[in-house]
Amino acid sequence: MELPQQQADLLAAVANAGALDLNEYLATSRADQSQTAAAATMLEQAGLVTVAETSFDEFRLGPDAAAYRDQPLPERVIVSILRHLGGSCVITEIPQHAPSVAKLDTAPKLDAGSVGQALRWIQQRGWAKKEGDRLVLSPAGAGPEFVNEQPDERLIAFLGGEADSTVAVGDGAEKTATAEELAAAGVDVAAAVGLLGKRKGFLIQKTRTRRQLKITDAGRKAISGGVKTRRRVTQLTPEMIQDGSWRGADFASYDVSLAAKRLYPGKEHPFQRTLDRVRRVFLEMGFTEIVSPWVESGFWDFDALYQPQDHPARDMQDTFYVSQPDRCNLPDDALVERIKATHETGGDTGSSGWQYRWNRELAHKPVLRTHTTAATIRALSKHAAGKPGKYFVIGPVFRRETVDFKHLPIFHQVDGIIVDPKASLAMLKGTLAAFYQKMGFPKVQFSPSFFPYTEPSAEVFAYLERRGEFVEMGGSGIFRPEVTRPLGIQDRVLAWGLGLERLAMLIHDLPAIGDIYFASMPWLREAPLSRA
Repeated sequence: MELPQQQADLLAAVANAGALDLNEYLATSRADQSQTAAAATMLEQAGLVTVAETSFDEFRLGPDAAAYRDQPLPERVIVSILRHLGGSCVITEIPQHAPSVAKLDTAPKLDAGSVGQALRWIQQRGWAKKEGDRLVLSPAGAGPEFVNEQPDERLIAFLGGEADSTVAVGDGAEKTATAEELAAAGVDVAAAVGLLGKRKGFLIQKTRTRRQLKITDAGRKAISGGVKTRRRVTQLTPEMIQDGSWRGADFASYDVSLAAKRLYPGKEHPFQRTLDRVRRVFLEMGFTEIVSPWVESGFWDFDALYQPQDHPARDMQDTFYVSQPDRCNLPDDALVERIKATHETGGDTGSSGWQYRWNRELAHKPVLRTHTTAATIRALSKHAAGKPGKYFVIGPVFRRETVDFKHLPIFHQVDGIIVDPKASLAMLKGTLAAFYQKMGFPKVQFSPSFFPYTEPSAEVFAYLERRGEFVEMGGSGIFRPEVTRPLGIQDRVLAWGLGLERLAMLIHDLPAIGDIYFASMPWLREAPLSRA
């Protein structure tokens, strides 16, 4: 008969022993546990051995009991103090009497907390009872039997001694023992477990499986007939190919359905991947990315967008104003004057303006930008008149929002504009529909709306299959002439501003916007790198 080396070795060991404990074999042979267990299973399936399994309890000390290997338990110390003091003591005064009691130099240090915790165990043992603010000895605590070692103390002493068998714990090893071994050492196992099992962290009890192998008649026949071994390998190497040894090797099969240890390699935050994906989509669609400062002047954030200076959005309760620096520079005077004229009289835009006196100082005030449209307006001011162009910007914006499941004071937007003499609402809808389709949302619809600096305006909705509903994603429209003509742009300009946290919530199926930033490690580990 021909067998893999590990099966042949195990079969020979069983034949020599007649009955072989697999755990003892592993301890003496230093063989790999999983491979040996597999070899035993294969021998049993071949009818060469039988495998009988029995369960047993294995005990070892928990982390809180390890400190009492060489010192008495707190309840024994406290009762010793009561015996020394004549039978009673005020509970709060017990710690101060510990140093005066002889033979307690190795005892644990007592404080109010340890005394309070020990009272339960003292009364459970019947050594003392609480009477008002005093602890009074009972006959069991005052009598001679108190000096006898208790079952739980005997168990701690035995498991805390020299180890015959151990289990690895952290960087070291802890002694283990079965119930039979403890009983043979004089430990009343039931009583000890009854006491220590109620103390958290004192005793660790594990149910183990013992496997005993016995050789069968077929196994004896195989041994008597001679067993040839063949090399079992898990990987084909270049050396095996060169020397031809692969021909006589037994290649282990791989079961890809078996559970394996999960690996969590480093990866980008899911929201950062969403931002990168949005950037990649717009770049693929031929847009040019632009940037602008987070701290903007009121001029670029409000005035250039034809937002009146008395608009509620410019109030302190809606906008974060910056104190340092306390003043921003404005662009060239010619542009500033055109913006001023547009606000006051409409300038050459064909509008009547807002009919108020525009304040230049308000335009100098620095703010944390309330939208990334400030960046696209800056780009529009530098755009060469008469030429088409497409721009987008991704970045954080700041508003005094009340925090709830879909609002934060800091969030991200993607703003974009298309400058084209043939620009139309159809082009706007087609562009945004193409964007959301690339982001995984093929169904998009638009609804008429109002925004201060676009006319006509439309809200954008993406259809979420999981919810079976359309979800609002942002606003869009065509810039009003009061926005574009002071900048020297006569062509139509399509514009949009889309929230990215909400998009990320839909992509990653999150119930609240805060989950993006205050995410748990399990979610960060399990979040897929791509959507199916």
